[in-house]
Amino acid sequence: MAAGLTKKFFIASMLMWIAPLAILCAFNHNLLPGVMNLFPHAMTLVSGFVAVISVNIVIVFYIYMAMKEPTDKHEPDLKFLTYAKASVNQSAGEGPTSVESVKKHE
Repeated sequence: MAAGLTKKFFIASMLMWIAPLAILCAFNHNLLPGVMNLFPHAMTLVSGFVAVISVNIVIVFYIYMAMKEPTDKHEPDLKFLTYAKASVNQSAGEGPTSVESVKKHE
């Protein structure tokens, strides 16, 4: 399970680096049709906008993949939740005995 999530995160992270760089290189080396007709200033602006849009597309795709994950597959660790709740209670001013009482219950 964790390996699949790590793989998806790694792929999305690499795409967020590769896609904009590939787009900028394609614009700078006139690999896209019609780019040679643009003024240099316009070409810089268009290539930047398209690169930013490509990163946003990758982010939307990654969010879509995350939302497709089954929710019943992930169950929180009860020990972690207990310590987290005790930590929140302790920082809220209920005293230092909250974490100690959790340890006593175990």
